[in-house]
Amino acid sequence: MSRRGRGRADRLRRGPRLNLGLRARLMAIGVLGLVVGLALGGTLLLGALGWTLQRTVDAEALRTADAVALLAASEALPDPLPVAGGQLRVQVVDAAGRVRAASIDADRLVPMLDPDQLRAGQRQRLVVDGRRVGMAGPVRVVTVPAGTPAEPLTVLVAKSLSDVRHSLHVVRTLLLVGFPLLVAGMAVVAWRVVGATLRPVEALRRGAAEITDRAGPGRLPVPAARDEIQRLAVTLNDMLDRLAAARARQRAFVADAAHELRSPLTNMRTELEVARRLGDATDWPAVADDLLADTERLGRLVDDLLLLARLDEQPARRPGAGPVELGELLRTVADRYPSPPVRLRPPAAPLWTEGDPGELHRVITNLVDNALRHARGEVLLTVTGPEPAGPVPARRGAGAGPEGTAPTPGGAGAGLAGPVPARRGAGAAAGGAVPTPGEADAGPAGRVAARRGAGAEPVLARRRAGAGPEGRVPTPRPAGAGERAYHLVTVTDDGPGIPAADRERVFERFTRLDDARARDDGGAGLGLAIVRELVRRAGGSVELADAGPGVGSGLRVTVRLPALDVPEAD
Repeated sequence: MSRRGRGRADRLRRGPRLNLGLRARLMAIGVLGLVVGLALGGTLLLGALGWTLQRTVDAEALRTADAVALLAASEALPDPLPVAGGQLRVQVVDAAGRVRAASIDADRLVPMLDPDQLRAGQRQRLVVDGRRVGMAGPVRVVTVPAGTPAEPLTVLVAKSLSDVRHSLHVVRTLLLVGFPLLVAGMAVVAWRVVGATLRPVEALRRGAAEITDRAGPGRLPVPAARDEIQRLAVTLNDMLDRLAAARARQRAFVADAAHELRSPLTNMRTELEVARRLGDATDWPAVADDLLADTERLGRLVDDLLLLARLDEQPARRPGAGPVELGELLRTVADRYPSPPVRLRPPAAPLWTEGDPGELHRVITNLVDNALRHARGEVLLTVTGPEPAGPVPARRGAGAGPEGTAPTPGGAGAGLAGPVPARRGAGAAAGGAVPTPGEADAGPAGRVAARRGAGAEPVLARRRAGAGPEGRVPTPRPAGAGERAYHLVTVTDDGPGIPAADRERVFERFTRLDDARARDDGGAGLGLAIVRELVRRAGGSVELADAGPGVGSGLRVTVRLPALDVPEAD
């Protein structure tokens, strides 16, 4: 046979085994284990029964032999020897092998054992052919020394083993007949039990197939029994709910992103069509400025979308996270804006936190840009702490952060435990990514040049790379059990504020309130979503509240960040 033919034959031989279902495999394994167990148990039973019956025969023969030995010792051997029952043969032989006495049915001339089989003065147990004794089948012969030292004798007692053999044969027959019937019955029971056990699994499979065929939301059937399959069904339904929610968020995200991207593209196309129709009368510098503004806005929106996508994929903390001095961070951000309206209330002492400097800079910048968009006359930056708080908010890991959030080396904010972004476009307050050079000239609210400074002062050299005053490295501030201390960074404006019912919704992506629907005023609705994600990566939280009593008193945004402490100098 060729190699190909042998391979096909091997596959055909392996096929039925590989195609067995789980139910059949479980039943086969169970039946095989039952057969092996019953075979071992039957073998042990037969062995134990044969040993017990053999001991019984020996005990009866020895008891008779001991009684005859007592008669021989007292020189009172009757002839014939008295024997109870007809299954025993008794002989008393001397050292020469002559029969001195015998039971009524024993041979009086030929001893039961040959002279070379006898051991003088020893008890023996032997099995001989029954024909030598006058019995059918094998015979058990026991020897017991008797008589006196001057005239030694040996008592021979023979008992047939036919009863033992018959009993073992009956038990063996019962086992050979009963075990297959028992295995067959157990196989039927196991088939039904395994089928009943796997029925919920088949229901889960059919439910999953129906969900796949519908290509829509659905749930798997949950069995009533509180067992592992029920817990599996609940877990799978929870997973399906999360997947459905993720699909819904993805569809909404794609729809909102497409809508936001279509608007600047439509503006650019309209401007180009109008310019082409006007021909030589077109003011090409103005068209170029408008197209550049739309392009910058489009680029910021794409950067925001990429940043949020990377935050979703890599929510862990960046490897470069380290100590950051919040007073210097706020000062760096405030120096980029005109004063008024932006005003900084510096802390009395350095306040340290742990995080990525570029991401924290992004958080404060987004909040300040958002406050400037709605403030009537003033935006106040403050930082206080440390203050005790409840349990630490759930962090989202400690790994590499997304690309696109890394600060620009050598930027104006360098020195806060690492470089910070050099510039941002005004539109980034709504959630923009770090703009490239050239974005500082334009923005949604009249562009940045009218309200921002040219840059920020570098942070003191002694506080670079996370070092505190005198080069000391900040360490976590101690707190009570299950708690830790936090610094509170607040950005307060005197604008109309946000209603309490909308303060959670504004952190959702592409969310604009009714009074900020205009895209030039309200941005893309991604700024606060980015703020929340970045603050969570730093182990903190962000909250919105009224700046003062009454509606319309302004908005206060509080960012809670874990506090670090600087050890005192020795």
